[in-house]
Amino acid sequence: QVQLVESGGGLVQPGGSLRLSCAASGSIFSIYAMGWYRQAPGKQRALVARISRDGYTYYADSVKGRFTISRDNAKNTVYLQMNSLKSEDTAVYYCNAASGSFSSWGQGTQVTVSS
Repeated sequence: QVQLVESGGGLVQPGGSLRLSCAASGSIFSIYAMGWYRQAPGKQRALVARISRDGYTYYADSVKGRFTISRDNAKNTVYLQMNSLKSEDTAVYYCNAASGSFSSWGQGTQVTVSS
């Protein structure tokens, strides 16, 4: 089983940048597909970006061209670089690890985009 801890959230002005990190422990990190999800108040949790074991990436349309997901298997960490942030990016961001039927979530980190 893998444990996930997110960090890097905070308050940023519109147009600014943040980098989220998700550190994994307890299992072989490289076997998991990793994803970042977000949940805004009153809304369902939604996929933001995903990276496969082999490094293939997927982005939600709303973040394409602004966000970049990456992973460092040597550091057991996945990152989400967020640029050109908008107020609608405000949400709790969650890290997810998935392999087959297994799925694990982090506790989430708050991102607030506001002037």
